[in-house]
Amino acid sequence: MQLTAEENKATSTLSAAAATVAELTAPGMWAAVRRQAGPTAKYLMSTEVHTYAFSVACNAILSFIPFMVLLLTFTRRVFHSQMMYEVILGDNGLMRSYLPSNQDFIIKNLRALSSGHRVQVFSAVMLFVSSTGVFLPLEVALNKVWGFKDNRSYLGNQAIALGLAMGCGTLALLSIAATAANWSILSQFLGTNILARAVGYGVMKLFATLAAITTFFLIYWALPNGKVSARAVLPAAILTGVLFELVKLIYVLALPWLNFEEVYGPFSISVTLMFWAFVSGLLLLGGAYLSAAEHEMKT
Repeated sequence: MQLTAEENKATSTLSAAAATVAELTAPGMWAAVRRQAGPTAKYLMSTEVHTYAFSVACNAILSFIPFMVLLLTFTRRVFHSQMMYEVILGDNGLMRSYLPSNQDFIIKNLRALSSGHRVQVFSAVMLFVSSTGVFLPLEVALNKVWGFKDNRSYLGNQAIALGLAMGCGTLALLSIAATAANWSILSQFLGTNILARAVGYGVMKLFATLAAITTFFLIYWALPNGKVSARAVLPAAILTGVLFELVKLIYVLALPWLNFEEVYGPFSISVTLMFWAFVSGLLLLGGAYLSAAEHEMKT
């Protein structure tokens, strides 16, 4: 029996959907990793990739403090939410979870910085400038991965960098708001005992991981200067978001053996953050290469 055009289209759509679901499962992702492990490792060992990652790391450090100051400003002056503020800086909050070391020192100074009006204005200006430095080398790297010959103009990159910075900020606020709402509900039912804190921490990590996955997806999908299929980059974004959490845990556990304080003394805080930003940049670029290589193999 010959199928009609509509039936053929429906069959193709179902096949594509089934293939996407298969790619999003853990076995499908790890199969892709096994296929591309060698080429991805070779790609990450290239001098060019290290140059991109170091550039991203430097500008990410410049962006970090202004980004956090603006987040804290929004939580206190726009949303007027002490719970959201504590989700960021509290004893069980995001900063203690994501900073690899010296959490008390950095949190103390962030609390002080976020209360000044002039600092908030300057933070907005610095974030606008430094976000371009983060996304410009990433665009060049992703264009090369996908085989796009032309990069955006300077103003075009400014526009996409600003849009992505605003998107990342919105995702961060949504994650913080969702965590704060769940913390509030948990405190009503469980109080403030150890169980409540453990469940609250798990909720925070869940929403933070979802925000990280969505951020990686936006970068992989929107930043290249060419058409990239959302289906092609979604599995890599999920994998990179999960690996980001695991690699951070490994990095924190490895810090005593790295012993930055012995070499850099009081400057070890900056070095610790810089090195983590560099590792994160390599992880992001590795995910981008993996998605492009898998897409090329299947087309």
